[in-house]
Amino acid sequence: MIKTIIFDFGDVFINLDKEAAMQHALQLFNTDTFSEDMIATNNLYEKGLISTALFIKFYKDSFPNISETEIINTWNIIIKDFPTHRLGFIKTLSEKKKYRLILLSNTNELHINYVKEQIEFYEEFKNCFDVFYLSHEIHLNKPNLEIFEFVLSKNNLLAEECLFLDDTKEHTIAAAQLGINTWNLNPKTQDVTQLFKINKELFLK
Repeated sequence: MIKTIIFDFGDVFINLDKEAAMQHALQLFNTDTFSEDMIATNNLYEKGLISTALFIKFYKDSFPNISETEIINTWNIIIKDFPTHRLGFIKTLSEKKKYRLILLSNTNELHINYVKEQIEFYEEFKNCFDVFYLSHEIHLNKPNLEIFEFVLSKNNLLAEECLFLDDTKEHTIAAAQLGINTWNLNPKTQDVTQLFKINKELFLK
């Protein structure tokens, strides 16, 4: 029986444009691919292991002709709209109090601050969850098994009683290794509001 639902944030509730963001960044930095240093720095920042100031300094030092504003704008271009029907869905689910609701998102300070500025109902959304985990605040990120072990341990959860949904296959594969039920949501063809329809068998157990 599913007792806890663990939700991703990006491309589950808030829409992202990962492809456009990547192309914009590669064009700005005049490169065909991200270097190992860039990937490592982004990962450290997502885990909150370096500050926003150090993150920006890395890119300023690497690309001295690019301004701080350009770096920040390019970094945030991935974030799009948050359809209100999804807010209504999670609010209704929260009000029913049938399931423990947890948010588990890979994000960073610049992105979440931008979301707070752009999405007027962010706090209303956040209050729908029993627990709200952001990778840069807990210093862990998906798909590392440690982040799922952390969530299970911290909340005294049984893996088989949890459903984790995420748009990234790599993340759901990792969670499944611990016995967590998963739904690899396809944001192009599916919507979080279809949760119970698509996963009906899990909720009938």
